[in-house]
Amino acid sequence: MAAPTAAPRPPYDVLLRGGTLVDGTGAPRRAADIGITGGRIAVLPPGTRPEAAEVIDAAGRIVTPGFIDVHTHSDALAARPADRAEGGGDGDDALEALRLAPLLQGVTTEIAGNCGSGLFPARPERLPALAEHTRVVFGIGAVPPAEDFDGFAAGQDPALRRTHIASLVGHGTLRAGVMGFDDRPPAPGELRAMCALLDRCLAQGAAGLSTGLIYPPGGYAGTGELIALAEVAARHGKPYVTHLRDEMSQVETAVEEALEIARESGAPLQISHHKTAGRHAWGATLRTLPMLERARAEGVDVLCDVYPYTAGSTVLHALLPPWANEGGIGALLARLPDPAVRDRIRTSIARGVDGWENTVGNGGWDLVSVAAAPRHPAAEGRRIADLAAEAGTDPVEYVCDLLLAEAGGVTIISHSMREDDVRRVIASPLSMIGSDGVPKPGRPHPRWAGSFARILGHYGRDEGLLTLESAVHKMTGVPARRFGLTGRGTVHDGARADLVVLDPDTVRDNATFDRPLLAPDGVAAVVVAGRVAVRDGRPTGVRAGEVVRVP
Repeated sequence: MAAPTAAPRPPYDVLLRGGTLVDGTGAPRRAADIGITGGRIAVLPPGTRPEAAEVIDAAGRIVTPGFIDVHTHSDALAARPADRAEGGGDGDDALEALRLAPLLQGVTTEIAGNCGSGLFPARPERLPALAEHTRVVFGIGAVPPAEDFDGFAAGQDPALRRTHIASLVGHGTLRAGVMGFDDRPPAPGELRAMCALLDRCLAQGAAGLSTGLIYPPGGYAGTGELIALAEVAARHGKPYVTHLRDEMSQVETAVEEALEIARESGAPLQISHHKTAGRHAWGATLRTLPMLERARAEGVDVLCDVYPYTAGSTVLHALLPPWANEGGIGALLARLPDPAVRDRIRTSIARGVDGWENTVGNGGWDLVSVAAAPRHPAAEGRRIADLAAEAGTDPVEYVCDLLLAEAGGVTIISHSMREDDVRRVIASPLSMIGSDGVPKPGRPHPRWAGSFARILGHYGRDEGLLTLESAVHKMTGVPARRFGLTGRGTVHDGARADLVVLDPDTVRDNATFDRPLLAPDGVAAVVVAGRVAVRDGRPTGVRAGEVVRVP
């Protein structure tokens, strides 16, 4: 008896039918259907009606490449904790809400390892000391640091990955992983070790080198050290990505340092979340953006990224002077009970410290609110000046006590920018979009859930600052080219099937500082690696994200 014949398989796994394609290149929109099979794209003439296992009606909607968030701090969000050897499941509901936030606004690829901080690399003997640092920076359980990019990739849990992740090599982590948290130049052997470890991680597929020059220990590095490391990135054809040494009163000097590093090393330069913050720097984008344009005209491959908000977010201890943070979190916490140390912190903030970006001195404690303090949830969402007044103490006393009570693990939001500066950077032809999301439980900055929808809705459609084609280009084609994400960022035959279907008339961000994880409107479907991860604006449960290696 003959075996039954299997039913023929439809030619496509998914068909996006009837939509208008904005392909990520900046080209004008056009009608097209998109077929997906085996995780790859075929661009079809409109009206095509092949067989497909699933058809998504995109009529009246825009189809774009999946958005690429070039600046995240989501390194640990889907990492495998030290106490769980194999993949699990959703995990904590609060963490799962954080994992979903970028996906629901159309982000399909995140680039982590920014601002000099990541989950790798380090010499084996330094890994225990780094564990406390990564706990404070990422705020999510016992996620161990890794020796190199391969170790980082192995630690990402496929049972938790909603989106793809690539990672830069964080200079601060690299420096601490070789020479600890000392405020000193590296010895020649230590610099050689950092260069060798960076070279290994880049060869394994890390996307570039990042620095965070306001954070310890990255801020202890001199320009020569950074040039030597950026030369390694240049040999791999990968960018030097920098949180400048100062984004406030000395921002122009800091931009010049970054340009010097790029010129001397030959590495492409990416200025992270470009801003001019604090009252002494408001309006300075009128000078910094022309600086970048002139440098580019002179042959420096410089670009920047930006998030569409006038408030930033970081760890609370970064608002303290560099001397207070020397030696790492443990050393900081050992100092803070001392009244003399607290007096010295007050003096440093009032008078400044040479070479230090003095966030509070440039603004004030009334502009800083608590985003995450797990043991003090009542403080979350409230200004430090108000919290200190209610406690009957001054802000420095309150901050020191809070850091001690939280073992250093406090995240803040700083309302430090002006709208006209933000708009100039968004509109610049040199900018792309990154959330700078810090996805920790509590009341995180709404940029993690709202940046891309806010660009499309508020700044694009409502304010007319960008055309839809230009906005999508900044979110897809430009970052894919900058970070070497081959096959991503544009819709073409054979491209990887990461896609977004959205309504251009209704897309908008809903996340606020009070309700920071509210999903946006107008994002109908998201496809990750050829699988439908969002349907009718709701997650499907698909977890198709992968670790992306950049050749």
